[in-house]
Amino acid sequence: MTEPSHLHQLIAILRAAYSGELAAGYAYRGHWKSVSNQIERERIRQIENDEWIHRARVGEMLDALGSRPSLVREVRMWLTGRTIGALCHVIGWFLPMYFAGRLEGSNVQEYEEAALHAGALELKQFEGELRIMRSVEREHELFFLNAVTGHRLLPLVQPIFKWGTPNGAAEPGSTPVSLEPGMKDEPYKHPLSGEGD
Repeated sequence: MTEPSHLHQLIAILRAAYSGELAAGYAYRGHWKSVSNQIERERIRQIENDEWIHRARVGEMLDALGSRPSLVREVRMWLTGRTIGALCHVIGWFLPMYFAGRLEGSNVQEYEEAALHAGALELKQFEGELRIMRSVEREHELFFLNAVTGHRLLPLVQPIFKWGTPNGAAEPGSTPVSLEPGMKDEPYKHPLSGEGD
C-alpha cells in the first residue's frame, strides 16, 4: 500500500472513530444511569469518560492531519447515541450490556487498524496512542463480556450477532478483568488522560 493510501485509510478510520465516540459517549451516559448495580454503574460511567478522552485525542489527530469530522456523520451519531442512551432505560439490562461489548470489540479492531496505518506512515506518537486506545477498548469489551457470561439469553444472541464467547472477545493468553478494575485502592485513570477520574 502506498503512503497516500495509508494516509487516506487512517483519516477515514479516525473520522469514523471520532463520530463513533460521540455516539458511544451519549449511549453510555444513558446506560450507566439505567443500571442499578453500583459497581457496574461506576464502571460504565468510567467507560463513558474514556470514550470522551478518545474522542478528544482522535480530534487532535485529525486536526494534525489537516482533516475534519463529517458534519452529517456527527449529527447521525449524536442522534444514535441519544436514542440508545434513552432506550437503555426501557429494554432491560442484558441487551445494552451485550451490544456495548460487541461495539467495544469492533472499536478494538478499528484502533488496531488505525495504528497499523499510523505505523506505516511513521507517525510513532499516533501509533502508540492508538494502541493504548485499543487496549482500553479491549478492557471495556472484557468488562461487558464478564457481565453477560452465564446470562440465560447469551446462547440465543451469540450465534446471531457473533459476539459473546471468550474466544470471540479475549486475546490469546489474556485473562478476564474483574468487574471493578482500578476502583479499590485508587481512582480510575485512563492512560492518556494525565489525571485521575
